[in-house]
Amino acid sequence: MKVPLLDLKPQYQSLKKELDAAMLRVAESQYFILGPEVEHMEKEFCEYLGCKYAIGVSSGTDALLLALMAIDLQPNDEVIVPTYSFFATAGVVSRLNAKPVLTDVDPVTFNIDPEDFRKKITSKTKAVLPVHLYGQSADMNTIMEIANANNIIVIEDAAQAIGTQYKDGKSVGTIGHIGCYSFFPSKNLGCFGDGGLVVTNDQDLAHMIKIKRVHGGEPKYYHKVIGGNFRLDALQAAVLRVKLLHLDSWSKQRRKNADSYSKLFIDSELAEDTGKTEFDEKNKVLLPKAVYNNADVINYHIYNQYIIRVEKRDELRDFLSKNEIGTEIYYPVPFHMQECFSNLGYRKGDFPIAEMAGEKSLALPIYPELTNEQQQFVVEKINEFLKD
Repeated sequence: MKVPLLDLKPQYQSLKKELDAAMLRVAESQYFILGPEVEHMEKEFCEYLGCKYAIGVSSGTDALLLALMAIDLQPNDEVIVPTYSFFATAGVVSRLNAKPVLTDVDPVTFNIDPEDFRKKITSKTKAVLPVHLYGQSADMNTIMEIANANNIIVIEDAAQAIGTQYKDGKSVGTIGHIGCYSFFPSKNLGCFGDGGLVVTNDQDLAHMIKIKRVHGGEPKYYHKVIGGNFRLDALQAAVLRVKLLHLDSWSKQRRKNADSYSKLFIDSELAEDTGKTEFDEKNKVLLPKAVYNNADVINYHIYNQYIIRVEKRDELRDFLSKNEIGTEIYYPVPFHMQECFSNLGYRKGDFPIAEMAGEKSLALPIYPELTNEQQQFVVEKINEFLKD
């Protein structure tokens, strides 16, 4: 049995009529960059997320970069970021000649450790960039409390968490000053290329983000500030407008798949519960845990990824690959161990939880169309490997 890490073809086939019509609408309009399609998309995302302003941009990375440009990040300013995340989280800080200051992560969620964030604040700290990793919210109440007490701007990296809600029901990305999303095709809400979104409830920030999205021109060809080319294609906006209507149902199915995995692992006696952080005889597989599981909140976790931890991770991955099961290793080298950040002065051992995550974690297939039979096959093969 083949179990790919992700298969987007069933999703396309289920929406083919609506998606083809949307793309044809753009082709017939001959309006390909920004324009009415993007404006409609932005309004629909404002309604879905519960925010005042949404600005469509060219990618999730550009969303982060534009957010930092909008707050006028200067060389030698410091931005606090978790050391365990996709490269862009820290990379965009360095691109603006500012300094990424790294923190360790929570041992259950792999999101930024709020207390380590508190310890890293200096007089140069301009912003903090919490990541809602793998589709689960960071501890935003604590982060906002610390940030507000120290006059620090909060830019949420919600690239993997569009639709995720915090424990009070607020959509992640709308809690801080600015939120950033990615619509890369493999995300839980993906377009047909690169795309991203920046959201805020601050009118002045929204105005600056919109200006800097188009090289800083206002009006066109008149530039008081320097921006970049961060415009979103109308085609991507049209695709996202179709898919957004189905996002909650896809998130529900991802949660169902996650629950199914956890039950299968526990029934196979490979784990005894979710959220364990230490390996032992009863926990050969450490399972993810939804820490803000609230019956009154719909999308407490959208499982952009389902991440397990195992001792012989690389050997297991090779074994699963030979059995035609797709997996992925996300972020095997945390930022503090990346050569390009060697000038920051960190070394191996500085962030032990992040290093453990890089060495032990493995993503299993979790997409909505995954079948029960495929999940059973995945767990059976993991069981076979671990019991040999």
